[in-house]
Amino acid sequence: MEKVVILGTGPAGLTAAIYLARANMEPLVIEGPEPGGQLTLTTEVENFPGFSDGIMGPELMDNMRKQAERFGATFKRGWVTDAAVDERPFTLSIDGIGEVTTQSLIISTGASAKLLEIPGEKENIGKGVSTCATCDGFFFRDKKVIIVGGGDSAMEEANFLTKFASEVQIVHRRNELRASKIMQDRAKNNEKITWALNQTPVEMVSDGMKIAGLKVKDNDTGKEEILDTDGIFVAIGHNPNTEFLKGKLNMDEKGYLLVEPGTTNTNIQGVFACGDVQDQKYRQAITAAGTGCMAAMDAEKYIEGETIMDWSQSL
Repeated sequence: MEKVVILGTGPAGLTAAIYLARANMEPLVIEGPEPGGQLTLTTEVENFPGFSDGIMGPELMDNMRKQAERFGATFKRGWVTDAAVDERPFTLSIDGIGEVTTQSLIISTGASAKLLEIPGEKENIGKGVSTCATCDGFFFRDKKVIIVGGGDSAMEEANFLTKFASEVQIVHRRNELRASKIMQDRAKNNEKITWALNQTPVEMVSDGMKIAGLKVKDNDTGKEEILDTDGIFVAIGHNPNTEFLKGKLNMDEKGYLLVEPGTTNTNIQGVFACGDVQDQKYRQAITAAGTGCMAAMDAEKYIEGETIMDWSQSL
């Protein structure tokens, strides 16, 4: 039986692995189909402390993994299909591995950005296509960019991008936005923001090296045109990777795991959540790493027998 199993190898999971391995807890880390998380889809990372010249996303995650391995963390590749957390020890069913039992469990399976699923999108992520304005906005200084989306997050990212870009065009497939009035007003009052409403994106166009335009279709006339751009930011939301936990752990209406404020405790003692799987506000590598540290320390105290207050009744 394992002392602790960590699900996920993004910044949160790998930070938890580093801390637990250094504490001689010998964590078992389960990698999903995308080892390294969303940072492996990012080119240069310039806002992670400690790298004055920046670092490539995949390299940063590889360094964190090697650091965890050096202290004794074990990594296995598999896909968790079920987690029995109603009895102790906990039992995980993992494709490619089988059943694994553990005293404690850290869930850091992250969240996946929703994509438009149109031609030219996935193959150009990191080549002008991004799902994180905070992460990549700096690279589009004095350039023209497009934001696809109509909710609060799209308006917020559009306003943020005007700090760098010369023009930000918001493309939305409806005439009306889903964003709150205050967020709409902020965007509409921003001189750098232009609008392409009632337009459905149909293809992302590349010049062979990077994004050059977004092909859209007018929903009324059916006419297609290509909007010239240097970058496209997709801001249509995220899906937390918690499908296998529904009905087992408390989560909000979007599927994000709920944790006791100030901790990583879920409503099941011995099960902890960190990173984007419980954070729909910040979604940064550094904040994910911070909660990974918290989860490791919470799990270590649990394994050592310290009592965790039952807070689930307050949810």
